Amino acid sequence: MAFLADSLKRIKPSATIAVTDKARALKAAGRNVIGLGAGEPDFDTPANIKLAAIHAIESGKASKYTNVDGIPELKAAIAAKFKRENGLDYKPSQISVSTGGKQVLYNALVATMNPGDEVIIPAPYWVSYPEMVLLTGGEPVAIETTMESGFKLRAEQLDRAITPKTKWLIFNSPSNPTGAAYTRDELKAITDVLMKHPHVWMMTDDMYEHLVYDEFKFFTPAQIEPGLYERTLTVNGVSKAYCMTGWRIGYAGGPEHLIKAMAMIQSQSTSNPSAVSQWASVEALEGPQDFIAAHNKIFKERRDLVVSMLNQANGLKCPTPEGAFYVYPSCAGTIGKTAPSGKTIETDQDFVTELLEAEGVAVVQGTAFGLGPAFRISYATRTEDLEEACRRIQRFCGNLK
Repeated sequence: MAFLADSLKRIKPSATIAVTDKARALKAAGRNVIGLGAGEPDFDTPANIKLAAIHAIESGKASKYTNVDGIPELKAAIAAKFKRENGLDYKPSQISVSTGGKQVLYNALVATMNPGDEVIIPAPYWVSYPEMVLLTGGEPVAIETTMESGFKLRAEQLDRAITPKTKWLIFNSPSNPTGAAYTRDELKAITDVLMKHPHVWMMTDDMYEHLVYDEFKFFTPAQIEPGLYERTLTVNGVSKAYCMTGWRIGYAGGPEHLIKAMAMIQSQSTSNPSAVSQWASVEALEGPQDFIAAHNKIFKERRDLVVSMLNQANGLKCPTPEGAFYVYPSCAGTIGKTAPSGKTIETDQDFVTELLEAEGVAVVQGTAFGLGPAFRISYATRTEDLEEACRRIQRFCGNLK
């Protein structure tokens, strides 16, 4: 339609949301479907956080508009978190609070991108990164990683990709969709490259910071390289570790002039995030943290179960990720085979479509994340459902001719 903006022609709908919606529709139609598409914990928000929200409502603190980019109490809690956990000093004027991490990222891009500016994004990437760049008039530059490299960007790859037009590197560790997490030394190699290119800024998405396994130690880039502090936006949120995806609170710390520009954009688009969610988030950051380790123990057990069962399926190869709650198996060994429907599997899109039709298991194709043939499974779901889904995947792969 001529009425719609030309910029919409540059982007695609979210593949993760699409597969979740399709699974819901099939369930509603009576199909027995196990949805492994959505990246959200199956645990409920902890009781103390819910009680803080109820108290905010009952005391009238949640009834009115708040400061555009966050109440002072939440900014203080975020600044304390950055200091305590990441060794980063941010003043309240350097903190931005938005409606989810996605809005933080989008505000930052709107505030900084000019037509033709380039943003480097390691692939596989979260589906929204390149689309946000395209919406803001920029050009996403994907750098493909490999399973052999642990799906991690290598310093020499980054160095080669930087041009005079490069404005940002978007960096996500632990990663959605692969679960790959960078060690201190791997991170230092990346920050060393950026120190050679002072015009390139770093947008680091730390949303899965607390979801790491096997004694892995998390670091964030500005913590490793203080020289990058003035050109790093450190993004985080309460969605994943605190089981608050529906509460929609993301936040960031960064240079004051950037945070101020992001606040101006937010003031003219959405204004403040939900007041009740902000008060709940204060409790999340300041209250007991012991449930995170308890959840991680369960996530690790699920990860090990899924990796083991997928590696027993014909044609699949699944590495063991360091963090998040995703696995990213290759389905290259199934390409060219014939599904029970008689259709030849030519792409990972064919694989996930046929898997859903034949066995009622919903996963997301790797090409949506910029690297295939593969697919993403979220293991943030009931262990019994995961086990059954993996049995169905094994059966589907075993039935390919």
